[in-house]
Amino acid sequence: MDLYSLMKKCVEADYSETDSGINYAAEKSGDSLCIFFEASRGQSDWKINLDFPARAYRSGEKRWFVHRGFAAAWKSVKAVMEDKIFDPEIKRITSVGYSHGAAISLLCHEYIYYNRPDLRDNILGYGFGCPRVIWGIIDSELKKRWENFTVIRNIDDVVTHLPPKQIGYTHVGKMLEIGERGKYSSRDAHKAENILRELKEL
Repeated sequence: MDLYSLMKKCVEADYSETDSGINYAAEKSGDSLCIFFEASRGQSDWKINLDFPARAYRSGEKRWFVHRGFAAAWKSVKAVMEDKIFDPEIKRITSVGYSHGAAISLLCHEYIYYNRPDLRDNILGYGFGCPRVIWGIIDSELKKRWENFTVIRNIDDVVTHLPPKQIGYTHVGKMLEIGERGKYSSRDAHKAENILRELKEL
Protein backbone atom coordinates (compact mmCIF):
# COMPACT_ATOMS: atom_id res chain seq x y z
CA MET A 1 0.00 0.00 0.00
CA ASP A 2 1.33 3.44 -0.97
CA LEU A 3 0.99 5.22 2.37
CA TYR A 4 1.82 8.64 0.96
CA SER A 5 -1.03 8.45 -1.59
CA LEU A 6 -3.41 7.05 1.03
CA MET A 7 -2.68 9.85 3.50
CA LYS A 8 -2.99 12.45 0.72
CA LYS A 9 -6.40 11.03 -0.23
CA CYS A 10 -7.46 11.13 3.42
CA VAL A 11 -6.49 14.79 3.75
CA GLU A 12 -8.07 15.84 0.45
CA ALA A 13 -11.23 13.67 0.40
CA ASP A 14 -14.61 15.23 -0.31
CA TYR A 15 -16.14 14.70 3.12
CA SER A 16 -19.78 14.47 4.14
CA GLU A 17 -20.88 15.34 7.66
CA THR A 18 -23.21 13.44 9.98
CA ASP A 19 -25.76 15.25 12.14
CA SER A 20 -23.32 14.94 15.02
CA GLY A 21 -20.51 16.55 13.02
CA ILE A 22 -18.38 13.51 12.16
CA ASN A 23 -16.82 13.80 8.71
CA TYR A 24 -16.52 10.73 6.49
CA ALA A 25 -16.04 9.78 2.85
CA ALA A 26 -16.43 6.48 1.04
CA GLU A 27 -14.86 5.52 -2.27
CA LYS A 28 -16.07 2.38 -4.06
CA SER A 29 -14.05 0.90 -6.91
CA GLY A 30 -15.31 -2.39 -8.28
CA ASP A 31 -15.54 -4.79 -5.35
CA SER A 32 -13.35 -2.61 -3.10
CA LEU A 33 -14.42 0.04 -0.59
CA CYS A 34 -12.17 2.65 1.01
CA ILE A 35 -13.61 4.58 3.97
CA PHE A 36 -11.99 7.82 5.16
CA PHE A 37 -12.44 9.75 8.42
CA GLU A 38 -11.32 13.36 8.69
CA ALA A 39 -9.13 14.98 11.33
CA SER A 40 -10.49 17.40 13.93
CA ARG A 41 -11.99 20.52 12.35
CA GLY A 42 -13.59 22.45 15.15
CA GLN A 43 -14.55 22.82 18.78
CA SER A 44 -17.05 19.94 18.75
CA ASP A 45 -14.33 17.55 17.55
CA TRP A 46 -12.00 18.69 20.32
CA LYS A 47 -14.73 18.03 22.89
CA ILE A 48 -14.73 14.44 21.62
CA ASN A 49 -10.93 14.23 21.74
CA LEU A 50 -10.84 15.42 25.33
CA ASP A 51 -13.69 13.18 26.50
CA PHE A 52 -11.23 10.45 27.41
CA PRO A 53 -12.66 8.64 30.45
CA ALA A 54 -12.88 4.96 29.52
CA ARG A 55 -16.28 3.41 28.88
CA ALA A 56 -17.34 -0.18 28.41
CA TYR A 57 -17.64 -1.31 24.80
CA ARG A 58 -19.11 -4.57 23.56
CA SER A 59 -18.75 -6.33 20.24
CA GLY A 60 -20.44 -9.72 20.26
CA GLU A 61 -19.31 -11.74 23.25
CA LYS A 62 -16.31 -9.50 23.88
CA ARG A 63 -16.37 -6.56 26.28
CA TRP A 64 -13.53 -4.13 26.73
CA PHE A 65 -12.96 -0.43 27.43
CA VAL A 66 -12.40 2.44 25.03
CA HIS A 67 -12.02 6.22 24.93
CA ARG A 68 -15.56 7.48 25.56
CA GLY A 69 -15.48 10.34 23.05
CA PHE A 70 -14.19 8.21 20.17
CA ALA A 71 -16.72 5.47 20.92
CA ALA A 72 -19.54 8.03 20.72
CA ALA A 73 -18.10 9.45 17.48
CA TRP A 74 -17.98 6.01 15.85
CA LYS A 75 -21.50 5.21 17.05
CA SER A 76 -22.79 8.40 15.44
CA VAL A 77 -21.35 7.55 12.01
CA LYS A 78 -21.85 3.77 12.12
CA ALA A 79 -25.42 3.94 10.81
CA VAL A 80 -24.21 5.81 7.72
CA MET A 81 -21.48 3.23 7.12
CA GLU A 82 -23.55 0.07 7.58
CA ASP A 83 -25.12 -0.04 4.10
CA LYS A 84 -21.69 0.37 2.55
CA ILE A 85 -19.99 -2.17 4.83
CA PHE A 86 -22.70 -4.82 4.33
CA ASP A 87 -22.94 -4.36 0.57
CA PRO A 88 -22.58 -7.99 -0.70
CA GLU A 89 -20.68 -6.74 -3.75
CA ILE A 90 -17.85 -5.52 -1.52
CA LYS A 91 -15.03 -8.04 -1.11
CA ARG A 92 -12.26 -5.79 0.24
CA ILE A 93 -12.44 -2.85 2.69
CA THR A 94 -9.81 -0.35 3.77
CA SER A 95 -10.51 2.01 6.67
CA VAL A 96 -8.35 5.14 6.87
CA GLY A 97 -8.23 8.12 9.20
CA TYR A 98 -6.00 10.97 10.26
CA SER A 99 -5.74 12.18 13.88
CA HIS A 100 -9.25 12.25 15.40
CA GLY A 101 -10.38 10.39 12.27
CA ALA A 102 -7.73 7.71 12.84
CA ALA A 103 -9.32 6.80 16.17
CA ILE A 104 -12.70 6.43 14.48
CA SER A 105 -11.06 4.37 11.73
CA LEU A 106 -9.66 1.99 14.35
CA LEU A 107 -13.14 1.31 15.76
CA CYS A 108 -14.58 1.05 12.25
CA HIS A 109 -11.92 -1.54 11.40
CA GLU A 110 -12.91 -3.68 14.39
CA TYR A 111 -16.59 -3.40 13.48
CA ILE A 112 -15.89 -4.65 9.96
CA TYR A 113 -13.73 -7.50 11.26
CA TYR A 114 -16.45 -8.69 13.61
CA ASN A 115 -19.44 -8.17 11.33
CA ARG A 116 -17.95 -9.24 7.99
CA PRO A 117 -16.11 -12.48 8.89
CA ASP A 118 -16.10 -13.35 5.18
CA LEU A 119 -13.71 -10.43 4.60
CA ARG A 120 -11.22 -10.97 7.41
CA ASP A 121 -8.38 -11.70 5.02
CA ASN A 122 -9.27 -8.63 2.97
CA ILE A 123 -9.60 -5.86 5.59
CA LEU A 124 -6.92 -3.22 6.04
CA GLY A 125 -6.85 -0.24 8.38
CA TYR A 126 -4.54 2.78 8.69
CA GLY A 127 -4.45 5.43 11.39
CA PHE A 128 -2.18 8.38 10.58
CA GLY A 129 -1.29 10.28 13.75
CA CYS A 130 -3.65 8.02 15.70
CA PRO A 131 -4.26 8.68 19.40
CA ARG A 132 -4.61 5.80 21.82
CA VAL A 133 -8.17 4.46 21.87
CA ILE A 134 -8.14 1.24 23.94
CA TRP A 135 -8.01 1.29 27.73
CA GLY A 136 -6.77 -1.56 29.92
CA ILE A 137 -5.60 -5.04 29.05
CA ILE A 138 -7.21 -6.89 26.15
CA ASP A 139 -6.75 -10.58 25.42
CA SER A 140 -4.91 -12.09 22.47
CA GLU A 141 -8.12 -13.15 20.75
CA LEU A 142 -9.40 -9.57 20.74
CA LYS A 143 -6.04 -8.22 19.58
CA LYS A 144 -6.43 -10.30 16.41
CA ARG A 145 -9.16 -7.92 15.30
CA TRP A 146 -6.48 -5.27 14.67
CA GLU A 147 -3.78 -7.47 13.16
CA ASN A 148 -4.20 -5.65 9.86
CA PHE A 149 -4.55 -2.16 11.34
CA THR A 150 -1.43 0.03 11.24
CA VAL A 151 -0.82 3.12 13.36
CA ILE A 152 1.54 5.51 11.54
CA ARG A 153 3.42 7.73 14.00
CA ASN A 154 5.70 10.61 13.04
CA ILE A 155 7.95 9.74 15.93
CA ASP A 156 7.61 12.87 18.11
CA ASP A 157 3.89 13.34 17.33
CA VAL A 158 2.25 14.29 20.63
CA VAL A 159 -1.23 13.08 19.59
CA THR A 160 0.01 9.50 19.18
CA HIS A 161 1.15 9.56 22.81
CA LEU A 162 -2.28 10.57 24.13
CA PRO A 163 -4.18 9.71 26.22
CA PRO A 164 -1.14 8.75 28.32
CA LYS A 165 -0.26 5.10 28.78
CA GLN A 166 0.25 5.93 32.47
CA ILE A 167 -3.53 6.10 32.88
CA GLY A 168 -4.09 2.80 31.12
CA TYR A 169 -4.42 3.64 27.41
CA THR A 170 -2.69 1.56 24.75
CA HIS A 171 -2.27 1.28 21.01
CA VAL A 172 -3.43 -1.84 19.17
CA GLY A 173 -2.41 -3.21 15.79
CA LYS A 174 0.97 -2.59 14.21
CA MET A 175 3.03 0.53 14.83
CA LEU A 176 5.01 2.13 11.99
CA GLU A 177 7.27 4.94 13.20
CA ILE A 178 8.52 7.45 10.65
CA GLY A 179 10.72 10.54 10.87
CA GLU A 180 13.56 11.29 13.26
CA ARG A 181 13.69 12.30 16.90
CA GLY A 182 13.96 16.06 17.31
CA LYS A 183 13.25 16.89 13.66
CA TYR A 184 9.90 18.50 14.55
CA SER A 185 8.29 19.85 17.68
CA SER A 186 5.72 17.50 19.18
CA ARG A 187 2.91 19.59 17.62
CA ASP A 188 4.56 20.02 14.23
CA ALA A 189 5.19 16.28 14.01
CA HIS A 190 1.41 15.83 13.92
CA LYS A 191 0.79 18.23 11.04
CA ALA A 192 -0.42 16.57 7.86
CA GLU A 193 2.20 18.22 5.67
CA ASN A 194 5.01 16.86 7.86
CA ILE A 195 3.57 13.35 8.00
CA LEU A 196 3.28 13.47 4.20
CA ARG A 197 6.86 14.71 3.91
CA GLU A 198 8.13 11.75 5.93
CA LEU A 199 5.96 9.23 4.07
CA LYS A 200 7.29 10.49 0.74
CA GLU A 201 10.80 9.65 1.91
CA LEU A 202 9.99 6.03 2.82
